[in-house]
This record gives sequence, structure tokens and C-alpha cells, in this order.
Amino acid sequence: MNGRALPINLYSPPERHLPPESPVYRKLLCSDSNSNSNSKLRFRFNVQFLSGSSVHVLLNGSGVGRNHNQAWKVRSDVKSEPYELSKSAPESFKFKAKLGVDVVSKDENGDEFVDSDVPWWEEFPKRWTIVILCFSAFLLCNMDRVNMSIAILPMSSEFHWNSTTVGLIQSSFFWGYLLTQIAGGIWADTVGGKRVLAFGVIWWSVATVLTPIAAKLGLPFLLIVRAFMGIGEGVAMPAMNNLLSKWVPVAERSRSLALVYSGMYLGSVTGLAFSPFLIHSYGWPSVFFSFGSLGTVWTALWLSKAYSSPLEDPELRPEEKKLIFRDRVSEEPVKTIPWRLILSKAPVWALITCHFCHNWGTFILLTWMPTYYNQVLGFNLTESGLFCVLPWLTMAFSANLGGWIADTLVSKGWSVTTVRKVMQSIGFLGPAFFLSQLSHVNSPAMAVLCMACSQGSDAFSQSGLYSNHQDIAPRYSGVLLGLSNTAGVLAGVFGTAATGYILQHGSWDEVFEVAIGLYLVGTVIWNLFSTGEKIID
Repeated sequence: MNGRALPINLYSPPERHLPPESPVYRKLLCSDSNSNSNSKLRFRFNVQFLSGSSVHVLLNGSGVGRNHNQAWKVRSDVKSEPYELSKSAPESFKFKAKLGVDVVSKDENGDEFVDSDVPWWEEFPKRWTIVILCFSAFLLCNMDRVNMSIAILPMSSEFHWNSTTVGLIQSSFFWGYLLTQIAGGIWADTVGGKRVLAFGVIWWSVATVLTPIAAKLGLPFLLIVRAFMGIGEGVAMPAMNNLLSKWVPVAERSRSLALVYSGMYLGSVTGLAFSPFLIHSYGWPSVFFSFGSLGTVWTALWLSKAYSSPLEDPELRPEEKKLIFRDRVSEEPVKTIPWRLILSKAPVWALITCHFCHNWGTFILLTWMPTYYNQVLGFNLTESGLFCVLPWLTMAFSANLGGWIADTLVSKGWSVTTVRKVMQSIGFLGPAFFLSQLSHVNSPAMAVLCMACSQGSDAFSQSGLYSNHQDIAPRYSGVLLGLSNTAGVLAGVFGTAATGYILQHGSWDEVFEVAIGLYLVGTVIWNLFSTGEKIID
């Protein structure tokens, strides 16, 4: 049938029967309402009702139309063997539409599929709907985070802040971010990622809107609001990791995580590109009001479309559910966290340590890059924002490229351990090399290029350490990400504040040297102690 609806000529809809409790034969009588004769078509159906909403239909029969020359017959079985049809009746209707069931067919390769008239957007894989919604949440996450790195320039001028105060404000975000990493992971693993991520987006959106008000009230109020914003964003990563561990099969893990994390990079691009325009046109408070209000739109979509687990989604198609649950871990809810077991594993500590080493350099570039472009390269506010876009665009591209490469290597037989080590080594050594070149370049263009290449190679970490939580402890991936990201946040707190101190007493070369040293330490630890195998059931 090649997936097309089976043409049958009936002149009135058949009688529809309720599903039987067990497979039995049913009879449907279809009369010709356009004829004065009482000719009837008699069909014999074997209807087998399966689990879920789909059924298989076995049809055997023959009938006579308005004249005896329009005879036809249909043969099919539960596996949809080729049907025979002779002298098709002059009119047709769609078999599924009349009977209200799905017809199982075979393609050229012999694979079964369900014939359906459902629009393509309703057949779009639900697991990728979850991934795209997580992507958009992370896009908003970084939009709301990086707007301060642009707005801090006119704000520091207006409120007369020095470099140490700016570093304090930038690091205050991480105070709250640090508090909710492990708590967010426990919450996500026990009550479900849907609720936790919704809470996070609402919380940080409100804090973003309140930022200009707090700044005008005074520095202590601003520090508190920025810490509150960190509380909301702190639960996002553990909640997302919990959701993807339940929705995405292993063969798609690197790609899905890379896409979600590229939302962070594109969020930085969007925030850095639009913030200067909004500041020049409407003043720096407009950045926080406009970006923060977008969270309400996302929350409405999320609550209507997302579920914490495939088991909770009543609209999930059976074939997708089968794919998701292939090679899955236990679906029993997490009631207690085996802390002693988790903390006794060397790969766990390798993950925690390397997350710290990675985030030190990443958060420095995230929060201080516009200031570097402005003070060192001499770019104005608009130029600083626009040139900051290039490294983040490079990261978005590289993250998805790395995800595709990683999944391809796994599918070709490479061990997950080898793939994770290779990808993370690129994510450490690449940034270390390009940051080391910044002190030797003589033009702004080369400096921007080095920044872009540094961030681009950094994005390969999404297929390295950021995918590793689900590899080694899939049931506790939210908690494990909370643990390692706590170390990453500490790197953000200390690194961002230390950068302000170093700049007040030293130079940018010293800032980059510290980051390079940590990248090299992380490379050694990762290759010695990490693994891609499951070590905690």
C-alpha cells in the first residue's frame, strides 16, 4: 500500500462497534443509500486491539456494488501483506477515517509502520519536543544572565563602581546559583524535572525584572536580587539532565545535550546582540524588563506540552515509547540517594574536579569578555556586544558538530569511554592553546579570532564531561550534575571575583594564565580517571 489509505467504495459509513475485550470477529453492514435496491455489502473483520491507541485490522471479504461488474475484494492480515484489488469501485474513502483505526503497513524494506493522516507536526517525536523546549529555556537562561555583562558598563558609570565592585556584582549571581545545584538535582530526581524547570524559569525571570529596581535602591539590594536570580538558574541544569535521561535514548544523548547547551550559547548571542540596541534606545533598565518578560511565554508552552517522563505522557506514540525504553534503566522512582556509593567512585571525583577546571575559564569569558573588548581592544559598547557574539556563535556550531561526531563514533563501535576522553581533551586543550596566543597578537581582529576559536573548542565539552553524568549514573544524573556543577559554580564565584582583583593589581595576561593552568590540570585528571561506563545502578 506504500502508506496510502486503502480505497474502498462504500456509499454510507459503516456501523462502528465498541472494542471487544478479546479478539473476535465482527460484522459490519453497509447499505447503498444512493440506490433503490437493497443491495448490501457484507464484511467480516478480525479486529485485534493492542495496548495503546493503535489496532491491527484483518479484513477479508467481497462485495457487490450497484452492478455486478463492479466486484472487488480485499485481503489483508495483521502484518499487512500485499492486498489484492480488482476493478476498484468508482469512488473511494479513507479506510482509517471511516473505521477510526490505524492500519499497519509495510514499506519496501519490510518494516512495519502505521498508516496515518495525522499532520506532521503532531507526529514530530515528542522526545525532541522536550529537547527543543529545554533548548529554549537555556536560551532564555543565558539571555537573562549575560545582559548584565553589557549593562554593567553604563551602570558602573552611573553608580560610580570600580573594578572590584563590578567583580562583586558579577559574582553575586553565583551565590544563589551555588545553593540550588545539589538541591535542584535531588528535587528533579524525586519529583520530576518538569516542575523543577518551570519553577526555575519563573523565579529567574521575576528576578531579572526586579534588577533595575534593586540597583536604584542600592548595592546590597542588587546583590540580593542577583543571588536570587542565581537560585532560579541553579536548578535548570539538574532538571534538564533528569528530563533528558528519561526521554532520550543513549544513541541520541550527545546530540540532544549539545543542542540544549547550544541554547545557552545562542542565548548569549541574542543577549549580547540586542542589549546594546536596547540600552542606546531605551536605557539600560529596558534590557532586564524585556528579557525577563519572555519567561512567561515559555512557561505557558512548557506546562501544556512537557511531561517529566514518557510514562506520564498520554499522547506519546507507541513506536516512540518503544524506542525510548530500549536499553533503559529502571523506571522505579528515586526515593533515597546513595551518597556513600556515589562519593566513593573515582570517576565521580574526576567529573567534579574537571567541571571546576572547565568552568573557571568559561565563566571568566562569559562575564568579562565585553570588558576585555572595551578596555583592551578599545571597542565601544555596541562593538563590544557585537564582537562578543562571534565566540558564542562558534560555540553553538561546535557543540552540535561535536555531538554529531560523538554519537557517530559510538555507533561505529568506539567505546563511550574513549569518545568522552577524546571530546573533553579537545574541550580543554583547545581553549588553553588559543588563550595562550592572546598575549602575542597585535590586532583586535586576531584577538577576536583567538577568543572565537577558544570558545569553539571549549564547546566540545558538551560531548565530554557534560554527557558523562548520564553515562555513569543515569538514575541519579540530576544529583550528579548538581554535585559537579556545584564545583563549577565555585569556579565561577572565585574566578569572576579573582579576575576583578587581578585586573586591579595586574594584567589580563595573568587572568588567562590561571585559566590555562586549570585547563591543563583538567586534561590530565580526565584522561586518568574518567569512564563512560555505568558505575552506579
